[in-house]
Amino acid sequence: MKTIPTTTFEFLSKLNANNNRDWFNENKPWYQKEHEQVIAFVDELLDRMKGLDQLSNDSGKKSLMRIYRDVRFSKDKSPYNPRFAGSFARIKPQLRGGYFFRFMPGATVVGGGFYGPNKDDLKLIRDHIAQDEEPLRLVINSTGFKKTFGALQGEQLKTAPKGYPKDHDSIDLLKYKSMYAFKSFTDKEVLSDNFQDEIVEVFQAIRPFFDVMTEMLTTDLNGLSLIE
Repeated sequence: MKTIPTTTFEFLSKLNANNNRDWFNENKPWYQKEHEQVIAFVDELLDRMKGLDQLSNDSGKKSLMRIYRDVRFSKDKSPYNPRFAGSFARIKPQLRGGYFFRFMPGATVVGGGFYGPNKDDLKLIRDHIAQDEEPLRLVINSTGFKKTFGALQGEQLKTAPKGYPKDHDSIDLLKYKSMYAFKSFTDKEVLSDNFQDEIVEVFQAIRPFFDVMTEMLTTDLNGLSLIE
């Protein structure tokens, strides 16, 4: 089973301390070596996850995000993201949700969810919750979910969304604009021999959440399929 090498975090720590093009260009062979090792790790992880879920990703390499930052509209002009991160997408339109991972010294997280769903999807999610919150409530209150993630996360409105009463029984859920869950890992855990197993366990723990959300996003309020 592939692992994340210690040298990968050494490189990322150095990049974080020297986040400029001169340093990066001088150390580009080091970056390329660590990048290839992370690709090999993610390739193996992707193969394992394809045995557990239906994913649209072609390869580990294509699943990874670029290390180069788009600084055009950012006050922070640091040209690089000192992390290796990526995601696995479930096959649409039948399945919804996306698995996410970020390997970063002192800030590694694994999980996934729904980031900024479009207006129509968010309305459908809220309508389903307003009609029957129980399926989602059972998942996020389950022992497995709480043990792994603690609680549901995501940006929330300060008040009730338009069209929903402020005193609705499910107002805490209706306020969400995004819904996701992450588990943090220490550097020691990331560099351990069984880290890949830990990631798979986290992804399996979030799967019931994805399944409930898939049901909401692929059926109308009468339970009829929206998929043609």
